[in-house]
Amino acid sequence: MRSRLLGRSGLRASELCLGTMTFGTEWGFGAEEATCRKIYAAFREAGGTFLDTADVYNDGASERIVGRLVAAERDAVVLGTKFTLPTDRNDPNSGGSHRKSLRRSVEESLHRLATDHLDLLWVHAWDECTAAEETLRALDDLIRFGKVLAVGVSNTPA
Repeated sequence: MRSRLLGRSGLRASELCLGTMTFGTEWGFGAEEATCRKIYAAFREAGGTFLDTADVYNDGASERIVGRLVAAERDAVVLGTKFTLPTDRNDPNSGGSHRKSLRRSVEESLHRLATDHLDLLWVHAWDECTAAEETLRALDDLIRFGKVLAVGVSNTPA
């Protein structure tokens, strides 16, 4: 499988990305870990190196499964996750693109993925309540601290 550059980051990733939203069964559908392992093995055998998950996918199970799958070859894959969507209905600050939500989300994702950094962190959805400058400053801080190597946006209006 060919590789592509991720924007201007310099990171090279497979042209196909393995989306892992259905890794885990906490939402009442999806794949058990044994099936996820087979999917991952087939993806890697085909030359895939780029994986995508999110803090909210299957209530965090997707990140835990992905973390176990890539553990033995963490540096050989480009690992991306997303933040922004609420993770706790009782906590109004559990979602959004503000610094509090972003910091918590990244720390929890790093823990679930069992890694010390994210290759790519996506803003999952646009947050109209937080100034773009605030989000960008917080993302830049994570890059300077070495917790995130590159950032992107998903599900965002042009």
